[in-house]
Amino acid sequence: MKRLGLVIKAQQFDKRTVERVFTTAKRMEISPPAKLLDGRIMASLFYEPSTRTRLSFESAMKRLGGEVISTENAKEFSSKAKGESLEDSIRVISGYADVIVLRYYKEGGAGRAVAYSNNVPIINAGDGIGQHPTQALLDLYTIKEKFGKIEDLRIAMVGDLVNGRTVRSLSYFLAKHYPKNQIFFVSPEATRMRDDIKSYLDKYNVPWVETNSLEDVLPKADVVYQTRVQKERFEKSDKYSQVVEESKGLMIGKHSLALMKPEAIVMHPLPRLTEIGYAVDRDPRAYYFKQAQNGLYVRMALLKMILDEY
Repeated sequence: MKRLGLVIKAQQFDKRTVERVFTTAKRMEISPPAKLLDGRIMASLFYEPSTRTRLSFESAMKRLGGEVISTENAKEFSSKAKGESLEDSIRVISGYADVIVLRYYKEGGAGRAVAYSNNVPIINAGDGIGQHPTQALLDLYTIKEKFGKIEDLRIAMVGDLVNGRTVRSLSYFLAKHYPKNQIFFVSPEATRMRDDIKSYLDKYNVPWVETNSLEDVLPKADVVYQTRVQKERFEKSDKYSQVVEESKGLMIGKHSLALMKPEAIVMHPLPRLTEIGYAVDRDPRAYYFKQAQNGLYVRMALLKMILDEY
């Protein structure tokens, strides 16, 4: 038996470990071991606001019998406001906890933290526009739960793809371990998927198509992975209003459902704004709340695999 160690990026996982996450998550969903992490402490250190990721990790830890120390917006309400570096914060907090769940506002933050954590495992809960590997794992778990497989599917990633760390991590996983799918990148020109992801898909011979027409893709897609326009990523740009306007054609509403396959699903990492209409919630193809619930089970699995064994 062994331990996972840390979770920094999608590329670190081999397929066997990914599948072990899935089987462990299913066990957590059915019969979680309530005292497994008794006496262990998780620190959730979030430099950006979060609801689902932070609370699901904290719930996961508590359901396994562990304890949580937490700060919701460390950028504003911690020593960061006094000018303390990430490195110094990690040095200190690693003396308080057995695992640190870190969300940072700049790409590469989780990788930086590893060097200063005194061997306390770091879990990347999102690093700017970089990656969000635990979200991608729960996304894959949701897809497999629905279809029984992650192959021979047409997966559309829609919206703000240039800033979307969730779709970046999902693309890495799909390319490396589940290449027998076709990817559609659907976005305005200003928020197209970055070239490094496209090159990674090419490396693993994953077919992909880039378009700005959601209506053309909906009849083909098995999975429609919608994302919001991330206003916080446009603070130093004047393109936000333009992107919002151009994204109106990518909204999913009743008209979209009429174009979709009966067995297809709509996913979203949440929170949503206007990109999915509330009327869609009543359709059985709306999978985003199930997806969010799955985050609890996947994060329970990861905590077990890091702090216990697998």
